[in-house]
Amino acid sequence: MGRYYEEFEVGQTFVTKTRTISDADISSFAELSGDHNKLHVDENYAKTTPFKTRIAHGPLGFAIATGLSYSTGLFDGTTLALLGVEWSFTAAIFPGDTLHVEMKVKSKREASRPDRGLVVRDFNLVNQDGVVVQKGVITVMVKRKSFNE
Repeated sequence: MGRYYEEFEVGQTFVTKTRTISDADISSFAELSGDHNKLHVDENYAKTTPFKTRIAHGPLGFAIATGLSYSTGLFDGTTLALLGVEWSFTAAIFPGDTLHVEMKVKSKREASRPDRGLVVRDFNLVNQDGVVVQKGVITVMVKRKSFNE
């Protein structure tokens, strides 16, 4: 079971496990999303770009970040809703990059209903070289323990 609202403290930092991005991940995301931009799916074209190779779709990085966050178990069974996202793409994600997420509880506040609260987290999606490739703020609504025991 994940953590309840009361169990999060402002300033807490969590680091996820890693995930390596494969060519298959990029191709699968192109199929799923319908985004077949040559920068992502055509290696010959991608060689002519400043990146010199295919790169992952930006939204794929975001999806990986949310999945890595979920894999911590912190929000398993206690999350009620995703309320907001502010997200920036700061560097390319390449096939073979190994990513992890560093999240920090930025703030929290009680919701209008007493059985839930809002947790705001800063996210950094970081590659194997320590480069932040994407970052943002994600707000979720979580259960309050005193109303859900």
